[in-house]
Amino acid sequence: MTVGQPPSTVLQVVFLVLLVLPGVTYQFLRERWRGPVPGERNLGERVLRAITASVLLDGVYAVAAGPQLVRLARGGKPSGWDGFAQQPRAVGLWALLLFVVVPAIAAGAVSLWERRRLRAKFRGTPTAWDHMFRLRGSCFVRVRLKDGTWVGGWYGANSYATSYPELAELFLESAWRMNPDGSFGARVAGTAGLHVRAADADVVELVHPPEPEEPCPS
Repeated sequence: MTVGQPPSTVLQVVFLVLLVLPGVTYQFLRERWRGPVPGERNLGERVLRAITASVLLDGVYAVAAGPQLVRLARGGKPSGWDGFAQQPRAVGLWALLLFVVVPAIAAGAVSLWERRRLRAKFRGTPTAWDHMFRLRGSCFVRVRLKDGTWVGGWYGANSYATSYPELAELFLESAWRMNPDGSFGARVAGTAGLHVRAADADVVELVHPPEPEEPCPS
């Protein structure tokens, strides 16, 4: 097959699928079950990992069931590749097994092995920003910007924090006036929200609302 040209025969299509599809399935399920990690944010690296996984899986297929697959593809004849048209159901079952089932089992096994081996170090949350807001309830948030200015507001049900791989940003549903020392003042009149970029901040602090004072016994 000439590089840069689309496949012109059924055999070339099969070889192309064998080269790409098992690894794509494996890589996709690994990312879904493990979660995104900074080391695989680059698309080129993810494609390379998928191709590498395909090569490894194809090698296993060739060793474990190579003669059976060749006989299936040839349709029982010494030459030609008529088996694809003569036995569509068998071909479909083998394709489902080789392109979906086996890569899925491999992805699940590797994910489980990594979690057990790195139990003390593995974290499903990729960044500290995600960890800070992943299960966060309502609270005040104050931010010291890089120019020393304090901004802050209320993080409630209508607020939003982005998650990896998006840039770290925060929407607070209401803005509050901030004193020079970083303490909270009064709620800004007519506030409709406050947007903060983590890239503009030096410090981001979460503050629990003050507990109501208990009335003094009479």
